[in-house]
Amino acid sequence: MSRQETLWNKFKSYNDYYGHLAGDDCLFKIAQTLQQVVRRPADLVARYGGEEFAVLLPNTNLEGGIQVAKSIQQAIHDLAITRRQSSVQEIVTVSLGISSLIPNLEIQPDILISYADKALYDAKQQGRDRYSTNY
Repeated sequence: MSRQETLWNKFKSYNDYYGHLAGDDCLFKIAQTLQQVVRRPADLVARYGGEEFAVLLPNTNLEGGIQVAKSIQQAIHDLAITRRQSSVQEIVTVSLGISSLIPNLEIQPDILISYADKALYDAKQQGRDRYSTNY
């Protein structure tokens, strides 16, 4: 089983148990919640693929990113979307990968995404419902 399949299976099991319409509704609620937490005009919330979202916070250092991550986690917990058959909690939770860097001509844009992806993978490997950093 590939790394992507392993990470993806948690939300796939939600869809399998509740159905794809409920899965879509769950993702919609998460997207709305992310948008409520991330409010500055230059900030961006976007669905990155499948059940993953990207949150871009320009002019935000690592500590600021961690504070936003904590706010996101609390807001998702407050939604209390039921999640039976979960090995983490009885509600839907999120894992977050945080990366921060100052762009320059020597750093390609995909490096930031690569760092965030690695941090997300680490958060999931450490037990989910948490954030991890990588920079």
